Amino acid sequence: MSNNFPKLHNAAWPGVVGKGPDSEPPIELETMLDLTAAAEHEGRKFDGIDIFLFAPHVDIDASDDELKRIADSVQARNLEIGSVVAPVWPPTDGGSAMGDASEREQFLTQVRKGCRIAQKFREMGIRPHGIVRIDSAVDPGTWSADPEGTDKIADTFNKAADIASDHGERLAAEGEICWGGMHSWKEMVRLLEAVDRPEVVGFQADMAHTLLYILGYNAPEDRIVSENFEWNPDELNEALAKLTSALRPWTIDFHVAQNDATVKGSGSHDKTGRHCLPNDPNGKLSIAEHAGHWLRDENGDLTKSYKHICWDGCMFPNDVMSDPQTWNDILAAMVSVQDAHGWTE
Repeated sequence: MSNNFPKLHNAAWPGVVGKGPDSEPPIELETMLDLTAAAEHEGRKFDGIDIFLFAPHVDIDASDDELKRIADSVQARNLEIGSVVAPVWPPTDGGSAMGDASEREQFLTQVRKGCRIAQKFREMGIRPHGIVRIDSAVDPGTWSADPEGTDKIADTFNKAADIASDHGERLAAEGEICWGGMHSWKEMVRLLEAVDRPEVVGFQADMAHTLLYILGYNAPEDRIVSENFEWNPDELNEALAKLTSALRPWTIDFHVAQNDATVKGSGSHDKTGRHCLPNDPNGKLSIAEHAGHWLRDENGDLTKSYKHICWDGCMFPNDVMSDPQTWNDILAAMVSVQDAHGWTE
């Protein structure tokens, strides 16, 4: 019998992230749902989808009626909703988590709106598990110019945690090299420890982004692998073991992904870890094997820290994302992770 946990989710936000006036047009949510629902691998299907609370997918100010329409649309495809992304960044009416009082209040307003939607979906019965995703909404350069930057972010995250608690939600900060105070694995741990709300605020690990942590992108002093690293499998596994030992205890949401160890930006999105297709010949990760560093503890036992895992692949060309075979291949990679590190309930 196949494992049925963690549930396998696709992400809707690749249809929006990196798209826009100076890139390709967004792919509608309905199209992303159709592609997700149609994918199949050896009789297995996606269980759900994680979504971006950002127009044209889900307006952060959507009415209850509009949220019910979206929930019905997801349910009609035999999917469920998992984690949601709150648009906390300045271009989307948010603000820097270490900015002035006005900016930080804008950040918290977006968190409040995101938690409201997450709670509504949960109450509708379409969202049995998942988190609300946040980040610092500030670039590493601005962060490095302020010695109190991490403390300011931690203070804002603590206020955000109060909001999340009021809605029965948890927040996960996604570690990406493009977010100040979260651009390095050591700084990410320092931030989480400064917030010190593990029951509410945790870490969202993305295999593509966290791979760049071990290489010291945007934080050379925190590089884990040697300067002459040539992707020796043993050294890679040792580095991932060190990385995940520090961040796994905080991890409450997990993204399966592939990376070729380069960075990419598209549209308005700053350069971050490049997401590659799972079968990309330049990919540096053995997806099923390396996912185990996050899904199992140092003794090799399953942590079962989250009920679903999500594929994340942003900034792919629209013609790639419109190809049904793309999603069959992605689902196959997800199934390989579930087979290797899943369980049955």
